[in-house]
Amino acid sequence: MPWPSPRVKGFVRGSVFRVIGINAAHKSLTSRSEIVERSQTNKESNSMLNAINKRRGGFTLVEIMIVVAIIALLAAIAVPGFLRARKRSQASRILNDLRMIDSAVDQYAIETNRKTGDTVNTADWTGYLKKNSLLYNGGKSLLGTAYGVQTVDTIPQVPPADYTVLSDVAATGFWSPYGP
Repeated sequence: MPWPSPRVKGFVRGSVFRVIGINAAHKSLTSRSEIVERSQTNKESNSMLNAINKRRGGFTLVEIMIVVAIIALLAAIAVPGFLRARKRSQASRILNDLRMIDSAVDQYAIETNRKTGDTVNTADWTGYLKKNSLLYNGGKSLLGTAYGVQTVDTIPQVPPADYTVLSDVAATGFWSPYGP
């Protein structure tokens, strides 16, 4: 049977190649019913694939809840560690400030001929620190406690309020020789 004419309703000459594929030119299609049957088979398989894809379009509520539970568990494990590390770094910063205060008081005493036991005001020893640092600007610790007046040849002590706040992460041995 020859190729159907373009006037046949619902069937266009070019559609054979679109439905069946590029190899259709090399095959000998003998009947119109075979062509129509193949096009219907392709349409059915495409509609089945579309139905499967529509059902698998997103995540189920249970899957989302499992992911949220895992993230919450990881956060519950990590957050206390981060808080502890933050407090420990604050304690290290205060310890370093005490070392700098000790050096600044010694330097002030040498330059101004002070002797052991003389007091040094906050404004005097802050002049021997790095300019525009938190310690230079206010003479206060990272937690806001003033270090106050210091004494020549006496090791500065950690402020009691700061020691109390940080005692859970920095025991007495941590503050040596600046601790209580």
